[in-house]
Amino acid sequence: MKKVPIDIPGPYLLEDPLYNKGTAFTEEERAELGLEGLLPMHVSTIEEQVARRYANFNEQPNALSKFSFLSALQNRNEILFYRFLMEHLEEMVPLIYTPTVGRVSTNYSLLYREQRGLYLSYPHRDKISEMIANFPRTDIDVIVVTDGERILGLGDLGVGGMAIPVGKLALYTLFGGIHPERTLPIILDVGTNNTKMLEDPLYIGWRNQRITGNDYDAFIETFVQAIKKRFPNVVLQWEDFAKPHALPLLKRYRETVCSFNDDIQGTASVALAAVYSAVKLSKSTLKEQRFAVLGGGSAGIGICNQLVNAIVDEGDITEEEARKLFYIVDLDGLFQTKNESLDPNQRLFAQDNLQSWKVLDPTHISLLDVIKNAHPTVLIGVSTQAGAFTEEAITEMNKHVKRPMIFPLSNPNSCCEAHPGNLLKWTKGEAIIATGSPFDPVAYEGNIYHMAQCNNVYVFPGIGLGLIATKATFASDRVFIAAAKVLAEHSPMQKDPYAPLFPTLDNLRKVAREIAIAVAKTVIEEGNSKLKAVDSVEKLIDETMWYPEYPIYSRKS
Repeated sequence: MKKVPIDIPGPYLLEDPLYNKGTAFTEEERAELGLEGLLPMHVSTIEEQVARRYANFNEQPNALSKFSFLSALQNRNEILFYRFLMEHLEEMVPLIYTPTVGRVSTNYSLLYREQRGLYLSYPHRDKISEMIANFPRTDIDVIVVTDGERILGLGDLGVGGMAIPVGKLALYTLFGGIHPERTLPIILDVGTNNTKMLEDPLYIGWRNQRITGNDYDAFIETFVQAIKKRFPNVVLQWEDFAKPHALPLLKRYRETVCSFNDDIQGTASVALAAVYSAVKLSKSTLKEQRFAVLGGGSAGIGICNQLVNAIVDEGDITEEEARKLFYIVDLDGLFQTKNESLDPNQRLFAQDNLQSWKVLDPTHISLLDVIKNAHPTVLIGVSTQAGAFTEEAITEMNKHVKRPMIFPLSNPNSCCEAHPGNLLKWTKGEAIIATGSPFDPVAYEGNIYHMAQCNNVYVFPGIGLGLIATKATFASDRVFIAAAKVLAEHSPMQKDPYAPLFPTLDNLRKVAREIAIAVAKTVIEEGNSKLKAVDSVEKLIDETMWYPEYPIYSRKS
């Protein structure tokens, strides 16, 4: 194994999570690096360390204490942290991300211990460049940034939103192989409208109502330009921005820096993969489907736009014709052309010519009305309205569709539109289901159904890896379609009707690699790569991926 020269003094080496190996430092390293006497005598293998940590982990009484245990490990020894996660994926991923990350965000001020990432607060808006310069590393490949206004289905959590970028970047490393040293989580602390947090004496964010309008726009502009200057090749992921900002920010900056919005494009890509898989199972095509979508915010519109792109990509249909296949229902009912409150992005999906529909109130057409009249084959929920997919609505859908595709995608579980067990019961086991949060397998009529979690983690690590490896300047819509197609190819349900739509987590690193290859090829074909020439895309991706194993250190001369 090649030696890595370092110039960090021994005692400080044990405090640097990116270099610390704990008891795994060899006798030679201890002697050369000034670590003798600072560690117990036994030299551990990383496998022994994982086993020791797992025994400690099992002593933790609940999810939050387990999260704190993992967070402490990450801040002490990142290589061991990621190796530990890899050895226990199914158990650990729900703790470092959904659903536990929602509770962590809510209790962030209480749980805060070690510094990680950047906190850019509005009162210091004139010092953004200096604050970014304070971050010690210059070679950053990916940034995940949020302003904390729409955390999962929990709403405005202010500075507590920082838990989301930290969690997302852990998944980038775990599955996409992005070296943790090259990741950066950022919270844009622009205040909060959460009264509970503003009144909490322990709240650690800026105690002020959220800024809006020109002040907000100017702050974001300053941030983006500072990031572009300091990290010119970075991939920027916008995360958990509220509807008024999410799509406008994406449109404004996706070409300024290579950026994408995971809630819009990542969610849409996974949803598209689910539809691809289900459509293949039903031996039909995308353009033969009718889509009912509950929730007309940025996620809902993003899913619809991505599906429209994929339908047009199939051929023999225009964008306008494809949009007519979508029935989007929000708080004010079905999007209709006569509804003056729709924004331009929503209006693209507004329906008309509904005179033949049988409804109680033509000015407020409900989801049930849509199901009774349009007979959708696909039902998608991004509303955060728990229980919104009622038994009446689902049984009505099943009357017209033998194998309805039902995707209650809101998370966490408390916001899910329907429990998958009920969906199976109401459709007599016929529903093809994907959920936004993890659910246990469901027993029905003597069979065990494994629930697919339609989680963005299936695509964004691979998408990011492909963009990073090619030094992409732009992430086009075709990038997300390419990712969806690869993910759909790995659907276990194609071979087993009781299997989930998506692969298990232990296959996800392999899937991320294949997604990255497809993304990289798309980027290069479109001329959006800064690389002058690439001999082998596969080799490029493999050389970019990092694996958590200890190097051998030597003293830099």
